[in-house]
Amino acid sequence: MDKVILKNAAELEIMRESGRLLASVFDYLDEQITVGTSTMDINNLAEHYIVNQLGARPASKGQYGYKYALNTSVNNVVCHGVPSEHQILKSGDIVNVDITLEQGGFIADSSKMYLIGEVLPLAKRLVDQTYEAMWKGIQVVKPGATLGDIGHAIQNHAEKQGYSVVKEYCGHGIGREMHEGPQVLHYGHQGKGLVLREGMTFTIEPMVNQGKAKVKVKKDGWTVITSDKKLSAQWEHTIAVTSNGYEVLTLRKDEVI
Repeated sequence: MDKVILKNAAELEIMRESGRLLASVFDYLDEQITVGTSTMDINNLAEHYIVNQLGARPASKGQYGYKYALNTSVNNVVCHGVPSEHQILKSGDIVNVDITLEQGGFIADSSKMYLIGEVLPLAKRLVDQTYEAMWKGIQVVKPGATLGDIGHAIQNHAEKQGYSVVKEYCGHGIGREMHEGPQVLHYGHQGKGLVLREGMTFTIEPMVNQGKAKVKVKKDGWTVITSDKKLSAQWEHTIAVTSNGYEVLTLRKDEVI
């Protein structure tokens, strides 16, 4: 990770607009993702909307050699799932759609879980509690808090629900670059780690497993799956540290703080 880059008011305003545009992509996809949709359909719809409707750039495409505009992680895929025309969503699936968008030189990053058709209660519970864990982490963000406070809040909630937190992957600083400092772990100890300051911008994106925390990477070099083949869920927002708390830069219209 590079050093932590504090954003000034003008830069935060651009990031606010990038975040607003990214939130609108999810609003658009809400009407498109259903039983029978392929994960490549999701990719193509999102890319077309970002480029042609928003006049923005899908920031993931071309980065680190990645060919697509987003990641689609279905069921036991933890993160970095690669879109495919052969992967057709069926009733009962859960899928994380992870999208980045660049506008005005600054990047926003967010992901959302979609429940496809009739989802089993245990799967829905995992999705809901992972969302709650993300918010537990977000809600401790303020100047003077630490990264350990964020990680502790997420881990404490997830483990109380009987789940495990993936440790190999984390949130990250974000701005002109997709990955800036700091690394934002989703586990940790209160009062430990970097102290938060106004102007920091980073993602909080916990990956929570139904079973054990252990994961492995498939032969494609991208797709991360649970080692025990049980379900995994993830949610993500881009956050700014304000003078007295936090701002969710990628907040969607269906979310209320």
